[in-house]
Amino acid sequence: MLKFAIKASVVAIGLGTVPATAADVAPAALIIAQGGLGDGSWNDTANAGFMAGIENTGIEGRPIESKDVAAQGEEIMRRAASGGFGLVISLEWIHGEAMERVAEDYADTNWVIMNQTRQGDNIASVLFSEHEGSFLAGALAAQVTTDTSISGINEEAIIGVIGGRKSPGIDKFIVGYIQGAEAIDPDVEVKVAYAESFGDPAKGQQMAQAMFDEGADIVFQVAGGTGIGIIEAARAAGRYAIGVDTDQDGMAPGNVLTSMVKRVDVAVERIVNSYAAGEFPGGETMLFGLAQEGVALSEMKHTMDIIPASYIARVEELKADVIAGNIDVWDVFEQGYPDFFK
Repeated sequence: MLKFAIKASVVAIGLGTVPATAADVAPAALIIAQGGLGDGSWNDTANAGFMAGIENTGIEGRPIESKDVAAQGEEIMRRAASGGFGLVISLEWIHGEAMERVAEDYADTNWVIMNQTRQGDNIASVLFSEHEGSFLAGALAAQVTTDTSISGINEEAIIGVIGGRKSPGIDKFIVGYIQGAEAIDPDVEVKVAYAESFGDPAKGQQMAQAMFDEGADIVFQVAGGTGIGIIEAARAAGRYAIGVDTDQDGMAPGNVLTSMVKRVDVAVERIVNSYAAGEFPGGETMLFGLAQEGVALSEMKHTMDIIPASYIARVEELKADVIAGNIDVWDVFEQGYPDFFK
């Protein structure tokens, strides 16, 4: 069942068209990815930027949710376009291929896909350098993991990462995390697992606890709503999680070491603003990396007092080297999978 969070007075999907609103600009739609709203991560962050753009511009706009957003992607997009939305932004990586087909049939609709590049004069692609931000998270984790002066840390050089599902979009985070950890300690062990879900906190908690039992004391969550359980496991075990996409440090104050913040809110807000101004970046790929402040580690306001200043300084050095081009952080989309991850 598709859930279109649209006021009945504004649109009836598949039954008609949407009347033009501010400055005769057709409404915008944001297709929510797996995990749904309330994930405290990717979807919520993007929706915050979307709503900010709607407020800035005065155009109409609503998020669209589906119980099976991956399988129903093409249907959702076609119904949104035929329903009168002039801008359709999809947060679901799996929608990329289908979007190219749909965009050809709806040439007057503006389309946006995240985390990949797709062809089409009416498609704007948005890429984030998640691997760069994750590289910094791995570098911090590898320094902390053997510092037994920090509560909850054991002497073993073992950290972990749990992805929602195995895909290049998720592995981009994981590979960067491993590379950053190995930049600090080539012998560090990084446990990798996949939950096969972005909306199962109970499974995330179970999997993270298993990693803690196997000696890991820090686990990076790249699993959307499933990651909420990973953070809860860290709190319950007195260990550490690393949040993702948004600043999740406050979900378990003191037990979230840091968060790898992905500013999808900034990207979505800019796109809505451009669309409303008649300057939609169709056919372009927009990149948000460390240099563009599109990814970053959180402020660590709940853990900064327990992390030695030298660890933070080392992370800042590595960040400067990445921005300067002195360190090439592996990007699975551009370079395939590295030998250390196969």
